[in-house]
Amino acid sequence: MRLAAAASLLALSLSLAACASNDRAAPESAARAPAAAARADVPTQLPRHTRPLQYSISVTPDAQNLRFTGITTADVEVLQATDSITVNAADLTFNSATIAALGADGRTTGAGQDGRVDVDADKQNATVRFGRTLQPGRYRLTFDYAGKIYTQAAGLFALDYDSAQGKKRALFTQFEAPDARRFFPGWDEPQFRTPYTLTVTVPSGDDVISNMPQAGVEPREGGMKTVTFRTTPPMSSYLLFMGVGEFDRITTTAADTEIGVVTKRGDGEKGRWALEGSAQLLPWYNSYFGTPYPLPKLDNVAGPGSSQFFGAMENWGAIFSFESILLVDPAITSEATRQSIFEVAAHEMAHQWFGDLVTMAWWDDLWLNEGFASWMATKATTALHPEWEPELGIVAGREAAMGLDSVATTHPIVQKLTTVEQISQAFDAITYQKGEAVITMLEDYVGEDAWRRGVQDYIRTYRLGNTRTDDLWGKVEGAAGKPVTAIAHDFTLQPGVPLIRVEDGTCAGGATRVTLRQSEFTRDRPQKAPLAWRVPVIAATVGGKDARTLVEGGSATLSVPGCGALVVNSGQSGYYRTLYSPAMLDKLTAAFPRLKPIDQIGLLADQWGLGLAGYQSAAEALDMVDAVPANANPQVWARVQSILAGIYGRYEGDAAHQRMIAAYASAKLGPVLNRIGWRTKAGEAPTIPVLRSQLISTLGYMGDPAVVREANRLYAANDPLAAAGPLRSTITAVVAQNVDAAGWEKIRAQARAETNPLVKAQLYRLLGVNRDPALAQRALALALTDEPGATTSAGIVSAVAGEHPDLAFDFAIANRERVEGLVDISSRSRYFAQLGAGSSDPKMVDKIEDYARRYLTPESRRPADTAIAGIRDRVRVKTERLPDISRWLEAKSR
Repeated sequence: MRLAAAASLLALSLSLAACASNDRAAPESAARAPAAAARADVPTQLPRHTRPLQYSISVTPDAQNLRFTGITTADVEVLQATDSITVNAADLTFNSATIAALGADGRTTGAGQDGRVDVDADKQNATVRFGRTLQPGRYRLTFDYAGKIYTQAAGLFALDYDSAQGKKRALFTQFEAPDARRFFPGWDEPQFRTPYTLTVTVPSGDDVISNMPQAGVEPREGGMKTVTFRTTPPMSSYLLFMGVGEFDRITTTAADTEIGVVTKRGDGEKGRWALEGSAQLLPWYNSYFGTPYPLPKLDNVAGPGSSQFFGAMENWGAIFSFESILLVDPAITSEATRQSIFEVAAHEMAHQWFGDLVTMAWWDDLWLNEGFASWMATKATTALHPEWEPELGIVAGREAAMGLDSVATTHPIVQKLTTVEQISQAFDAITYQKGEAVITMLEDYVGEDAWRRGVQDYIRTYRLGNTRTDDLWGKVEGAAGKPVTAIAHDFTLQPGVPLIRVEDGTCAGGATRVTLRQSEFTRDRPQKAPLAWRVPVIAATVGGKDARTLVEGGSATLSVPGCGALVVNSGQSGYYRTLYSPAMLDKLTAAFPRLKPIDQIGLLADQWGLGLAGYQSAAEALDMVDAVPANANPQVWARVQSILAGIYGRYEGDAAHQRMIAAYASAKLGPVLNRIGWRTKAGEAPTIPVLRSQLISTLGYMGDPAVVREANRLYAANDPLAAAGPLRSTITAVVAQNVDAAGWEKIRAQARAETNPLVKAQLYRLLGVNRDPALAQRALALALTDEPGATTSAGIVSAVAGEHPDLAFDFAIANRERVEGLVDISSRSRYFAQLGAGSSDPKMVDKIEDYARRYLTPESRRPADTAIAGIRDRVRVKTERLPDISRWLEAKSR
């Protein structure tokens, strides 16, 4: 390992790898395994003179009063003489801090010494001052303290829910990114891997879940009990987990590992689908990574409620997900949700190796966790459920990334992060989707087998350690025997989107010869000098074989077998836009029905993106939409819907042109819906229910008379299709968008009376999607009451922002402190800017600027700047690009 680990840590690694029994607990030596010294090239917000070796944490939650008490004992090594030790701590109050020297046997020697704790709330740290110098050596540092239990997902937090026995409260932890410091004082940075021993005292009727199995339970007076968990392997602080409540746990065994799904009591069977999926995934991952899952158990823990910024978290051995992400509920679960449950499990389980077993050294390399897990989820799902065609979704991820990456406020995949807020803001489409897209491209470039060998070597070498991005590139390059680091650096160390211009090709001798020139795709800097990338390119004529080249130095020539329409980025594995000459684009449009679905999706996305940015007429995308055949793949229709809905939204305030695009959408999409129908047919492919819901949603959003009428009819008749099952949410959403005040109150009454928490939360959020500004204002007022529930209200405000961004933003600012209380602490700087980000009013730029100037630091204002860039782009599109589309629509409507 490049991380300078001590010999005993290496021995622990070998011990875990070699353990052959079913009981793969961390060995006792884990408790004494020294952590690695802070790596000099890794940032830290703490002094480097001290490092943690292990933690014993004992907490007693007081769920009713939203407080807890704790005693944390950390064995530490002082590397340089010092008279103080600084740890991370947030919202903790300290009763005492003591330190005692440790002997060679790990026991304290001599009398302990009290320290004075000085808290710096702004820096989220606490410094213990001892009044004397501590010489280099090992010590035991003990804190007696108390902390808050939050009502949003940060630190230790409470989630309330209704049950047959009345109101219940469960407790869970959420520590990523920097929120373990809200639970215990310590070194809350990923490079400080240590073993953890957790002890929890709770009411005797409660269940407790953590990363490892329980080691023992002791009864206490007053109807309490103390649960101690087995010591974890060395891991980063943000991966520690605790859940307390009245739980069900269903289990199975796969690859000698106990797999569980934990739910609130009575909901266990709703986790069966997730349990079965996890049992499929774990052996597949064992094989792919070449390293068996090293813990004795792996739980998926479901919590009621929601967060505005995450749905699941990869705590080692105890993945946490909100119920809507993990559970199958016959009342509302759609086929798309069933597939998503599997894909989320695939993402979080991939983290158990890539993120947990091997962890990035600092948040700069967060993409090593998230981009890889996103890519791995697609790969695993494709292998285990090819009938879902998940590989066709790579274009949607690419487009999400390019939306951020093509404006001036973008950032590299590997970015410099220094503050807590910057770290929280790093969880974006560039980290996830661009990361996935770049890995997809690089795997294709080096070859699937070589890539896998490199990944396996990376896991073996750095297991139980921390890495930087170049550690991965070195392993892949070594396995591939070809240069990859330079290409990877181009795409990860600099921001932006390459643009490949395809010059007219000539066909001779049965091959097409083209010249490719590399530029840069940008939406807001037309005069920008382009950056340079080495771009792997794959091209093919329709029905022909692939040809490959590396565009470097700005250009390349390529001879492609066959003649006729030519697809550059064939298979869509490349992270770049492709700009064709008009003649070549015309050939592709004519040949569109004969293209592979993945290339149809990619071409539609490229033409739409290029048109909005002004590289060609925005109407070119509609010419290609026009060429989509009736029997196109469902995910091709999903891309068509996205384009048409996007046009409809951009005509906000222009009712005449909204009617034109809605009429075109009805003519194009309506026959597809009529063919597949509203009701499930026996034997239909699993992609059809997903398409059905998408078509109803899109046409309902645009006010298609037939769809709105049918949705209202089914809803009013309490038809089984609208009352329960996979279309319930879709139908109710169409109704909610268009109801009058009486209908709005009817949905609210349904929400109040609903006992199913998933349905209840969904109904409340749908109160925010209505088109009527007066009803939207009513929904906003409702969000500030206790009625919807602590974690639902922020979703109502966000729902209003989808249709009325200016109204939602103004309301949130006018009630800023109360709205902040509805949002996770570390995510507030993102929330407000996102509310206004969908506005097309230039005045919103000044409003967001004012918010950022008053409430954000210069280091934390990226979400505000990104929102402003998006608003300016929409204004530009409306004035400069929509006229082409208007002319196209007007010609169609004649």
